[in-house]
Amino acid sequence: MTTYGAIAKALGSAQSSRMVGWAMNASHSLENVPAHRVVNRNGLLTGKMHFTPPERMQTLLEAEGLTVINDQIVSFEKHFWDPFLEL
Repeated sequence: MTTYGAIAKALGSAQSSRMVGWAMNASHSLENVPAHRVVNRNGLLTGKMHFTPPERMQTLLEAEGLTVINDQIVSFEKHFWDPFLEL
């Protein structure tokens, strides 16, 4: 689980989280791109409207063992992966 901002930072363009969001929007239907694992900095499923149906993002996360309440990942900090630190 990571954020748009964390990906942007890892790519060397920390202020480009919106661009990462656009890229995720363009890729969410591809099988090999886990776009459902990218959320906003607070763990909110802000990209869910780009899935068909919108509930699919939550369904995919819950299938991976995460708990989502009111469009927010429970214990987000515990599940957060920072590509800047790990790659």
